[in-house]
Amino acid sequence: MVRKIEGPARVPVPGGKLIDEHVGRVNTGDEAVSIAHMVAPPGWEEPAQTPEFAEYTLVLRGAVLVEHDGGTTEVLAGQTLVTEPGERIRYRTGDEGAEYIAVCLPAFSPDSAHRDE
Repeated sequence: MVRKIEGPARVPVPGGKLIDEHVGRVNTGDEAVSIAHMVAPPGWEEPAQTPEFAEYTLVLRGAVLVEHDGGTTEVLAGQTLVTEPGERIRYRTGDEGAEYIAVCLPAFSPDSAHRDE
């Protein structure tokens, strides 16, 4: 069935990052996939996590730095990073901040992200 999504739901998070979920558990009730537009300020960071989902991060502006067991990968505008379920990762931004699209399979949830305290 065709569904038109009228707009995103703003997901509140600390640290000044904006998350607008277009498809996912919050906005549409979808559990198979989530698609969100993110805007993170300069110097933003979040706790490390070991998610149960794959995440595809398409950077539109700025840079996203992703710490993982192999080091830190810088993902610039126009580039995409794929992380697999069960990988311990930590996202942050550099001096410019970042704007990016995140697609998670299955859909993101705080419980399935397994963020460090």
